[in-house]
Amino acid sequence: MANGTTRKKGSAVKAARGSVVSKKGTPWGTIIAVVAIVALAASVIIYYMVQSAPKREQADREAAAASFAPTAQDPDPSKRIPGVVTATYTGSVHVLPTERVNYDKTPPFGGPHDQTWATCTGIVYPTAVRTENMVHSLEHGAIWIAYNPQQVTGEALNLLSVRAKDKPYTMMSPYPGLDKPISLQSWGHQLKLDDVNDPRIDEFIAALRTNPNGVYPEVGASCDAVPGQFDPDNPPPFDPSKPGPDAKPMDYKGSTSAQGENGAPAPSAPASPTPTKK
Repeated sequence: MANGTTRKKGSAVKAARGSVVSKKGTPWGTIIAVVAIVALAASVIIYYMVQSAPKREQADREAAAASFAPTAQDPDPSKRIPGVVTATYTGSVHVLPTERVNYDKTPPFGGPHDQTWATCTGIVYPTAVRTENMVHSLEHGAIWIAYNPQQVTGEALNLLSVRAKDKPYTMMSPYPGLDKPISLQSWGHQLKLDDVNDPRIDEFIAALRTNPNGVYPEVGASCDAVPGQFDPDNPPPFDPSKPGPDAKPMDYKGSTSAQGENGAPAPSAPASPTPTKK
C-alpha cells in the first residue's frame, strides 16, 4: 500500500509541475512585440534608404562633374562640353508684363525679357512658366532646366527634378513642344539632351551656374521671389501660341515704360546675335 500511495503522490506532484509549466507557456505577446519593433525599424531604414537614394546618387554625379567648376585659368568650362551652343547677348533689355518677345531660339537663352525675373531658388515648377520671366533669371546666373512633358515622366522626371530642387540659382519647368526631351539654359548657353542620366547635365550646371567670370550680365543679382510682382506658387503661364506681329524682335531697344532693376529705364540692346555650336 505504501508503494502505491507513494507512486500516486509522485504522479500528482509531476502533474502539478506540468500544470505550472503549462500555465507559464511561451511569451507570444513579448515575441510579437519584439518582432513588430524590429519590422518597424527595418521599414524605417528601408524607407530612408529609398528616399535618400536620389540625393546620394546626385551627390555622386555632382562630385564627378566637379572638374567643370570655373576657375581663373578655365573661365568657361562649358567649352569642353560637347553639344553646347552659345550666343552673345546684352542684358537689361526689358519688356512689359503684357508684351512678348519673338525669340530666335526655343527655349531662348538670352535677349529681351520681362522686367521681373522668375524665382530661381531651387524651384521645380509643375506647369510651364512665361518665357520672358524665365529668361530674366538667366541674366542673374541661374540655370533653367526645361523638359518636354510628353517625353520626360515618372522616374525620369524625378531624377531630373533632383538636379533643381532646393538648389540655389536653379529652376526647372515643363516646356510644351520642346524638340528634345531635355534642354538646359544659362545666359548665352544651351545644351539639348535625350537622357536624364547624361553626365553633361551636371557638367553644364557645374560650369555655368553663377559662374563669376563674366558669362552672364548681373553677377550677384538675386534669385529670390519679387513680392507683388512674381508669385512662384502662381507664376504667369507659358503662352504656347506663336508671337504675333506686335511681339518685340531680338534687336528691340527696350520698352520706355519698363523699368530697370534699379528703377532706371532699360538700356538698349545690340543686334540679334548669331549662335555658334561648340
